[in-house]
Amino acid sequence: MNARRLTILALAAQLTMVLVGCGKQNGAPTGRDAPVIRIDGSSTVFPIAEAVAEEFQIEQRGAVRATVGLSGTGGGFKKLCRGDVDISNASRPILKEEMEMCRAAGINFIELPVAFDAITVVVNPKNDWVKSLTVADLKKMWEPAAQGQITRWNQVRPEWPDAPLMLFGPGADSGTFDYFTEAVTGKAKSSRGDYTASEDDNVLVQGVENNKNALGYFGFAYYIGHKDRMRAVQIEKEDGTQVLPSNAAVIDGSYQPLSRPLFIYVSDKSAQRPEVRKFIEYYLTEGPALAADVGFVALPEQAAQTALQHFKDNRLGTVFGGVPEVGVTIDELLKREATL
Repeated sequence: MNARRLTILALAAQLTMVLVGCGKQNGAPTGRDAPVIRIDGSSTVFPIAEAVAEEFQIEQRGAVRATVGLSGTGGGFKKLCRGDVDISNASRPILKEEMEMCRAAGINFIELPVAFDAITVVVNPKNDWVKSLTVADLKKMWEPAAQGQITRWNQVRPEWPDAPLMLFGPGADSGTFDYFTEAVTGKAKSSRGDYTASEDDNVLVQGVENNKNALGYFGFAYYIGHKDRMRAVQIEKEDGTQVLPSNAAVIDGSYQPLSRPLFIYVSDKSAQRPEVRKFIEYYLTEGPALAADVGFVALPEQAAQTALQHFKDNRLGTVFGGVPEVGVTIDELLKREATL
């Protein structure tokens, strides 16, 4: 964690201590009496949301509280559609069945991109045999047919050692799981089930760090935070070029098919509250720099401004139509019309 983040955390802690038990400050509610913005969902988006929430609360001097949960993209959408949260963090677009769930509950939403990510495939530093992986290699490891069958490294490539293949990946409620399976196997949620799964990326990080034969995947920020204890694997494309995940590779489009946009979904009812409107405006103006601070590819300024205008215009719905999609750019999706 860098010095900037430690300073933010220290200030937030001091602010909390000062405000606990306070009633009002200059006529405005503070501490426990302050209005609460409830955020939940993707573990991948969590570091961005946490950073934005911390700085926003400091700027508001305790007049607003923002809580950030960690239930996975699917879990966040369930809470959004039940009206349990104001904002859902998502590492993939909302799906048709989730749109139906929201519609049935009378919940509309505003879809806003907040950053770009590179899903990173990692191995233990003691792994000296994997230099790169093709999508075909990843499919051989992760497709449903691999369950109970592809259990050793030399079954993926014969020149690799006869050693157990230990896999770590997000659980089924994770948007990272949905996107990775769509990109690698061709169908979202189509995956073997006999691997160590968790909605908490820190559990996956620890699994790879502690096992020489491990391979895992998760968001780029979690790799950046632990890169001294694991190694990112190059993705080999059809033309033979090998690309490591990086900000530059995401921006220039060379890190495919594992680059993806990240989102927040704002309840239209919550968006009418002044504190939520202030928070979203703060998110789309200060959020890009904070996203970069915690290891993500920031939205270009023009894209962030376009997203902010969409919010101000109350543009409801999704530009994906509830269908998973791989390889879309921020510019492309900001030009699309949203549908409910």
